[in-house]
Amino acid sequence: MKEDNDFFKRIQQNENNEGKTYSDYEENSSVPVYTPTYYNQNNKRKKRYRLPLFILIIVSLISAIIGGIIGAYIAPTYLYGKYIDVPYIYKPTEKVEIITKDKEMTVASAVAQKAMPSVVGITTVSIQRDFLFGTRRATGLGTGVIVDSRGFILTNAHVVDNGEAEEVKVLLNDGKNLEAKVLWNDVSLDLAVIKVEANNLPVADLGNSDNLTVGETSIAIGNPLGLSFERTVTAGIISGLNRSVPISEYESIDGLIQTDASINPGNSGGPLLNSMGQVIGINTAKIQSGEGLGFAIPVNTAKPIVDEFIEKGEFKKVYLGIRPYDVKQVENSYGDIPGVENGVFIWMVYKDSAAAKAGIHRGDVLISLGGVEIKTVRQLLKELYKYRPEDEITVEIIRDQEKIEKIIKFEGKTYR
Repeated sequence: MKEDNDFFKRIQQNENNEGKTYSDYEENSSVPVYTPTYYNQNNKRKKRYRLPLFILIIVSLISAIIGGIIGAYIAPTYLYGKYIDVPYIYKPTEKVEIITKDKEMTVASAVAQKAMPSVVGITTVSIQRDFLFGTRRATGLGTGVIVDSRGFILTNAHVVDNGEAEEVKVLLNDGKNLEAKVLWNDVSLDLAVIKVEANNLPVADLGNSDNLTVGETSIAIGNPLGLSFERTVTAGIISGLNRSVPISEYESIDGLIQTDASINPGNSGGPLLNSMGQVIGINTAKIQSGEGLGFAIPVNTAKPIVDEFIEKGEFKKVYLGIRPYDVKQVENSYGDIPGVENGVFIWMVYKDSAAAKAGIHRGDVLISLGGVEIKTVRQLLKELYKYRPEDEITVEIIRDQEKIEKIIKFEGKTYR
């Protein structure tokens, strides 16, 4: 073919270039040795003149001094910003000094040694009814923490099947397995208080979750994946505060502590501790699709309930006497409510309740409680724990696109 002939012609021309010759093949070599024609073995090197060493040293020193002057004085004034782009100059941020107080900071092993005796395992049996398979017994596992020496234990509501568990047992640190009674639980907070008949039990030290800062040490203790891994200790840091975790299309748990301490099924209800071995939260959830994302309910949410159980042996919860729904949930089903963006839609007002006595009607939207803006039902229920029976507060509602204030005197329900 013509293209092939042209290709070989170019090769032949290259081999015949003037001034280039090839020597014979070297022995046992398949690579030709190229020898330029201008190379003459008889050429002799010309003798080079070298400067004395001390002159080279002096010239180098003078050049360094001149270069330093140009770089320090001339370039910043006359060159940078005019002919040459000003280079990025790193400016360090304000120095942050980290001070470690030996008396307050403890290692994970010391924290575990302090808190471990107050951590318990919780096993449950619930009766589940299914349309296809009928009635069956389902077992559950979680963790709890002793908050009073007389047997009061704090855990999650879902650990005791939101109060519906038929059987609840507590495994103590000394190996004893005791039956427990559910005294109180609240699904909206995912908290519960149970009690065993015992005395002189080791009690956890409750801290202050309002003083937490992101980055400080956090340690979790629980029973992940079964009692064969009971009282597992994991450590990390506080990764975030006031987190909100959705649990359904319309509901979420708000105000949570986020930690990267490993939390797995079975850890629920166990304590989240600070570096001093104080309980700062109750572990409640883990996002299964992510790693290093654990959440805990701040212990200050549970303190008023725990304190009242400890002081009086019972707890009185205030209630309004309404059946509430999130405004967003109602609007998604029935359309927009004029003049309302967020709040709690009052679907029903129970007869002779605190809300009924205050003049609140079905169809009103509650938007404020005691001066605190209310956007969801969970926020409302959480806010109610700040009050006791007989307290009087002002609530703000929207009725027919008009804001109205009502005075409510709380009534209570006793849990013992």
